[in-house]
Amino acid sequence: MRPLNVLSVASEVFPIIKTGGLADVAGALPSALAEEGVTVVTLMPGYPAVLNALENAETLHQYPAFFGGTARLLSGRAGGLDLFVIDAPHLFERPGSPYLAPNGRDWPDNARRFAALGRAAADIGQGLVPGFIPDIVHAHDWQAALVPVYLSLTGQPRPGTVVTIHNIAFQGIFPADLLFELGLPASIFTVDGVEYYGQIGFLKGGLQLADRITTVSPTYAKEIQTPEGGMALDGLLRARSGIVSGILNGIDDKVWDPATDQHLALTYDRGSLERRAANKRALQDRLGLKPDPDALLFGVVSRLSEQKGLDLVLAGLSRLLSEGAQLALLGAGDRTLEESFQTARVVYPGQVGCVIGYDEKLAHQIQGGSDALLVPSRFEPCGLTQLCAMRYGSIPVVSRVGGLADTIIDANEMAIANGAATGFQFGPVTFGAALDAIDRVKHLWRDKDAWHRLQANGMGADLSWHRPARQYADLYRSLRAV
Repeated sequence: MRPLNVLSVASEVFPIIKTGGLADVAGALPSALAEEGVTVVTLMPGYPAVLNALENAETLHQYPAFFGGTARLLSGRAGGLDLFVIDAPHLFERPGSPYLAPNGRDWPDNARRFAALGRAAADIGQGLVPGFIPDIVHAHDWQAALVPVYLSLTGQPRPGTVVTIHNIAFQGIFPADLLFELGLPASIFTVDGVEYYGQIGFLKGGLQLADRITTVSPTYAKEIQTPEGGMALDGLLRARSGIVSGILNGIDDKVWDPATDQHLALTYDRGSLERRAANKRALQDRLGLKPDPDALLFGVVSRLSEQKGLDLVLAGLSRLLSEGAQLALLGAGDRTLEESFQTARVVYPGQVGCVIGYDEKLAHQIQGGSDALLVPSRFEPCGLTQLCAMRYGSIPVVSRVGGLADTIIDANEMAIANGAATGFQFGPVTFGAALDAIDRVKHLWRDKDAWHRLQANGMGADLSWHRPARQYADLYRSLRAV
């Protein structure tokens, strides 16, 4: 088959810059696609961290006027990836996260910043870089979703377009009076374009005009076509259901490998699970927990938000910690939840340990040292922490939604008997159902042989990007054939 050129467009890419799972996907998928005969170059904004990491930078194009200032399109490599980078200091040279100012609020010019990302991607799609003409432009989330919009306005032959929804709750909605500032004509401000309840909808416009729409699990693809899960875009998605599909994420099995992970106190594999005990002790020491090898240690690695269901953990904390159980938490987000977990650490000394913020090393240590990992999300497009937990022998305890439902096989009696179970599911996402799941976990914890079988089942699963990459490659090729 003729090789495919794909331009991937993402606002964050691991290991260069990361705030969530989007970065993991954008960082891991290109190398997996290479094995499928797909060449990927990733376009991303020139944040300071990106420009500092960029190797062999070369200027490909100069923009004398680009959304409020001069800009350059650069090429180079960073983090093992081939990149195009938008060097636009007036848009991206600033402190804070990619999306938020140091005060925790959205940058007020996010519309211009990410319209610039879409505009540059469309230019590359139209041949701006002669040495790389993409067959497909793959836009990730609302920050890149204007790509199909800009390409639709050219009136010229264009590459195929794919928009992937990583979380439909984040849509990029901005005032209508920015239309012309973003280089969009009045003709596109319609229900069939970017108009969204009188405002400009970046994601809405992308979903309306993309050739294909994907999301990150089959169950989430169904959920977002319902009023309960579609965040007011369900009607559009139902109308375009013929081009909507769900492709499960994988994890980078080189980064997430307990046999080689240098973040751990002691490496191990499926055949040496007894070595996990050293990691449990190291995690207990790190977080000030009682050094008890027999305590059931629950882990959490999560954004702290209502979506993630961490309020359920707080509400059921006394039941969770009964019988000497422990909790190790890493996360940041909602200020009230942050303060509540910090208070819990004081109220339950030696049983609750928490670090507010993000620490990649500690994330690996929680996966390698916890006995079970809690993911009680109210909705979850795919989820990566439960996949990492399986890989590391930490038993996932998840709500039955989205990708959590698709990736974890519940430890019911039949699944345990058949040797298929990999974790615990509960539903609906309520306080009572969550507590029932905790009781089931504690019951199985007493049966060490059954517990070890669950660990071995999870660690033996193929959680890599190989199968998802093949599905994306097939999708790209079907689109090129249209």
